[in-house]
Amino acid sequence: MRVQSEIAHIRRTCLGLPDVSERLSHGERTWFVHGKRAFVALAWHKGERLAFWCASDADEQHSLIASDPERFFRPPGARKRTWVGMYVDDDVTPVQVEAMLDHAYRHVAPKKLVGMLDDAASLKAG
Repeated sequence: MRVQSEIAHIRRTCLGLPDVSERLSHGERTWFVHGKRAFVALAWHKGERLAFWCASDADEQHSLIASDPERFFRPPGARKRTWVGMYVDDDVTPVQVEAMLDHAYRHVAPKKLVGMLDDAASLKAG
């Protein structure tokens, strides 16, 4: 049951971001910005643990993996762009998941969409 709630949480969070769509890519549930650029993909890492892969940059990938190699990993086969994987089982919090998804979105989204996201956040805060 926990796996299904984690998947549902990731899905709701991704689809709550501006101009995001969902479809299968390479057999996995994947979310795209503006229908073109993938920023998150769900995966069963090594066939055992639920994880998601996020768009990132090389420095962030190295830093996260070095800080917690039990939680973060380098996804296999990601060649053209840098991705970082995060396990979502055990003690991960919804806030940690949301922060990773938000960061991945900002990494690939056009500035206009990131601005819309920031405007919505400032309205909530104000």
